[in-house]
Amino acid sequence: MMEKNAKIYVAGHKGMVGSAIVRELERQGYHNFVFRTHKELDLTRQADVEAFFEEEKPEYVFHPAGKVGGIVANNEAPADFMYENMMMEMNVIQSAWKSGVKKLEFLGSSCIYPRMAPQPMKEKYLLTSELEQTNEAYALAKISGLRYCSYLNRQYGTDFISVMPTNLYGPNDNYHPTHSHVLPALIRRFHEAKESGATEVTCWGDGSPLREFLYVDDLANLCVFLMNNYSGNETVNGGSGIEVSIKQLTELVAKVIGYNGEIKWDTSKPNGTPRKLLDVSKATELGWTYKTELEDGIRLAYDDFLNSPMRVER
Repeated sequence: MMEKNAKIYVAGHKGMVGSAIVRELERQGYHNFVFRTHKELDLTRQADVEAFFEEEKPEYVFHPAGKVGGIVANNEAPADFMYENMMMEMNVIQSAWKSGVKKLEFLGSSCIYPRMAPQPMKEKYLLTSELEQTNEAYALAKISGLRYCSYLNRQYGTDFISVMPTNLYGPNDNYHPTHSHVLPALIRRFHEAKESGATEVTCWGDGSPLREFLYVDDLANLCVFLMNNYSGNETVNGGSGIEVSIKQLTELVAKVIGYNGEIKWDTSKPNGTPRKLLDVSKATELGWTYKTELEDGIRLAYDDFLNSPMRVER
């Protein structure tokens, strides 16, 4: 159990997940944080990361930092995604071990599971068959971070855990028109269509893939919960356990935004993994469940989009 005055380092505290973890920690009464922006500390530079840990000596570490993006970004720059994520996680995890951190939590992604894994996906399905090609580089990096935590636990007796979230959305998301994930991309697209008076919106694929979504503040609540209630080598899935088709999702986003035009589908574009639902029974058995329903979460995310001109414009 983390003491309320414990020194906590959240890597990537400006990002969507990192900022949500900070909000949740503050809500629960934690206050002794150490932060570094990317400009202040480049996590891909081993010597700099080691020096930071030696100087600050945080007691607990949350590590959601990473290079992230949707299908297009992952396809265009697989080398960048693998290198940057591998370097960041290895430097942070190793430095945490060397400097005597009491507990570390590493955050990955549900894309670590095989493309055709049985559904819903249990934690034990990891590495049982081939990965989805469109984000293989990112998945391999995240799998390596997860495994490195478990290897340190076995070899050196550390208490390093990992959580694998489903598709996330919410405040501080990236709304880039091509380099964002599906839900924020849809929010931007339907907002712009409504503003311009467009009579139709074209979406990628055929709308059939099934996806699961979790509001980022719910994930942050799980992250703090696990830090205080779980230790083990096996990762923990973080999700709602509820799936929705991309077609249903687009219709829901259009409804929330108030777009009344036609939705068309470009079947020449890739769908990605056909179905991706996490088995969340492990988290449930530990005593945690999600709180924010999808439509409510999309309304909150849309409010964030409207009130965040820097993210809207980039």
